[in-house]
Amino acid sequence: MQFSEKWLRSFVDPALDTEALGQLITMAGLEVEEIKPAAVDFSMVVVGHIVETEKHPDADRLKVCKVDAGQEELLQIVCGAPNAAAGMKVPCALVGARLPGFEIKKAKLRGVPSFGMLCSAKELGISDDQGGLYVLPDDAPVGRDVRELLDLNDSIIEISLTPNRADCLSLLGVAREVAALTDMPLTAPVIAPVAPVIDTRRGVVLDAPEACPRFCGRVIEGVNAAAPTPDWMKRRIERSGIRSISALVDITNYVMLELGQPLHAYDNTKLNGDIHVRLARPDEKLLLLNEQTIDLEPDTLLIADERNVLGMAGIMGGEESGVTAQTRDVFLEAAFFSPDAVAGRAREYGFSSDASHRFERGVDFNASQGAIERATELIVSICGGQPGPVEVAESLGKLPARNAVMLAPARARKLLGVDLDDDQIAALLSRVHLDVTREGELFKVVPPSYRFDIELDVDLVEELARLYGYDNIPALAPQGTMAMLPRSEDARDLWMVRRQVSDRDYQEVVNYAFIEEAWEHDFCGNGTPIRLANPIASQMSVMRSSLIPGLVNTVAVNRKRQNPRVRAFEVGRCFIADANATPVPGYHQPVRVGLIAAGSVAAEQWGQAARNIDFYDIKGDIEALFAPAQLRFEAAEHPALHPGRSARILLDGDDVGMIGEIHPKWVQKYDLGTPPVVCEIDADAAMSSKLPVYAVISRQPAVTRDMALVLNQDVSVDSVLDALRTVESPIVKGIELFDVYQGKGIDPDKKSLAFRVLMQDTQRTLEDAEVDAAVAALVQRAEADFGARLRG
Repeated sequence: MQFSEKWLRSFVDPALDTEALGQLITMAGLEVEEIKPAAVDFSMVVVGHIVETEKHPDADRLKVCKVDAGQEELLQIVCGAPNAAAGMKVPCALVGARLPGFEIKKAKLRGVPSFGMLCSAKELGISDDQGGLYVLPDDAPVGRDVRELLDLNDSIIEISLTPNRADCLSLLGVAREVAALTDMPLTAPVIAPVAPVIDTRRGVVLDAPEACPRFCGRVIEGVNAAAPTPDWMKRRIERSGIRSISALVDITNYVMLELGQPLHAYDNTKLNGDIHVRLARPDEKLLLLNEQTIDLEPDTLLIADERNVLGMAGIMGGEESGVTAQTRDVFLEAAFFSPDAVAGRAREYGFSSDASHRFERGVDFNASQGAIERATELIVSICGGQPGPVEVAESLGKLPARNAVMLAPARARKLLGVDLDDDQIAALLSRVHLDVTREGELFKVVPPSYRFDIELDVDLVEELARLYGYDNIPALAPQGTMAMLPRSEDARDLWMVRRQVSDRDYQEVVNYAFIEEAWEHDFCGNGTPIRLANPIASQMSVMRSSLIPGLVNTVAVNRKRQNPRVRAFEVGRCFIADANATPVPGYHQPVRVGLIAAGSVAAEQWGQAARNIDFYDIKGDIEALFAPAQLRFEAAEHPALHPGRSARILLDGDDVGMIGEIHPKWVQKYDLGTPPVVCEIDADAAMSSKLPVYAVISRQPAVTRDMALVLNQDVSVDSVLDALRTVESPIVKGIELFDVYQGKGIDPDKKSLAFRVLMQDTQRTLEDAEVDAAVAALVQRAEADFGARLRG
């Protein structure tokens, strides 16, 4: 939104210079992006009247002009402009004038003296038009300073508005803000109803009242569409960034800029029957004013008559019903279209307009009739014509409601940090035209029809902050009592988990929580993922229920960049549909830790033979993370993992995660090279930590015995260890597996498990007999429970 400073000051004129005014507007929440002069700096350029012209004696394209510039004598000026002619009034730069980039001096052009220069718009920096001299009005006083005549001592202010402040997409809206901030009177345009002269009217039917609850229309006959737009109006709309087209179009744009209500003018002779506001029908097309023909979607709101589509409601009119220089009868429209009916429609068709920019943010639904009266007044005064009565079609029940907002003064003071009394609060809110009444200890505040952004009490507190002045709110340091909180030894935070994992040669990655639906199906077996209502990209349409898909994608991306060795981890939240979940009903959101490793165990080097990562490498990393707690690993299946190389991780009997090698079909589908090994565990389990327990350190030597047990293939190591550890022997301190053997000397359906038994006493040296007895008891337990035998 940009506008002329002088136009703004015609509404409210505070005693502030341009820079201070811009700062005031910015601190009100309407950020000023740029302030620039309306024209470049030039001096000593006056209105000149060309009295006579004659051809240059030595140049076909030059003319020698006699110019009355308000001096004692006529000035002789050599000019090359093709449109220079006697009787014109044009800008005349006198000798000594400074123009952009140069200074005017006495000169000779092809031997003829020249005492000044006649100027084009480009030479004055007004526009890029250099087709000839800039023609001034016939009534321009000779010798008057051109800067004053054209009102060039002006500034153009450009502001950046947040979508909630659509009320400031007009000069009246910005002026209301400035008046409230400076406590200055607001001089708004006086809008008086224009009495109808004729009885011609055109009916309006609201076929979609939810999308258009109010429509005002008026017929004006006998207008002169070819009448020129007044210079003051042309300057104001051009300095607002809108090109002047014709008087009728310029007037509708002017009222839109002035009041914030978009309007549209139709050639009334091209309309048939009543006007209908309806949704598009199948296979309808429309040729727009921008000469673009579009196929209309069924959810597009249209303005139509009994036969044809006239335009896209709130966006752009049609070419076939638009006004031209030959138009004599006009049908003027001013309506309120619901933001939901307009938002996004222009972008769907690949263009935008000033009207759609306003309607999709919210327009004052009570401004339609005032805007049509204002436009009628301007059309009659500039183009002539005879207005008919205003036709109003409305569905009052569909208009937006302006619900009252209750504000507790004590809450406002607490949030602001400023001790405003109740009278100050009421006075400040009233300055922005809020209807403030007292109900007990609360203020009842009703926002006006143009304020769509006030719905909660915090919105009112924001208004108080703006009006009181952010710079006036003291910057006080927060105060509070701080105390060292106890930290439990049996827990650690996620940063400690991160450090421990990174110490094992893993690098942390951060992936999106929304992923491809195919990933959720492949790696999680989830056929009904949580879908996003408005995904940022088509390949990010569902929420992840596991960290595994993102980690696998990390490996795939690295492989494409010739980096096959990857060791990565992620700490993140997953999202699982669960009707009984808390605190967010319907969604369980656990935090998990995921690790993935692919490629070689170590970077290529001379001191270690190359070997690809395997299941047991990652298993060792997980055991180190949980140490000194003992984990159990039980064979289990998972959609993402190799069915024979995956396991469930158990901590104190609770399932805390999965570990395994990526399934071969996913390795092939996602081009992962050597199968990566991945692990995913609950963050809460990873943050748990066993308390240290004191144990006496023995001074006596330890005794170790090895025993190799032959068992069936289907017997798990964990079950054997569990059974052996139940044998009560005070001297047995530890039992560990150190070898698994299959081959010569062992039946094909058998395997040999070799265990090392550590025995020790804190008070004495062990004797061979009690050591043998302890080992024998272990063997007997294995024989009884699993049918094991000692390997010979």
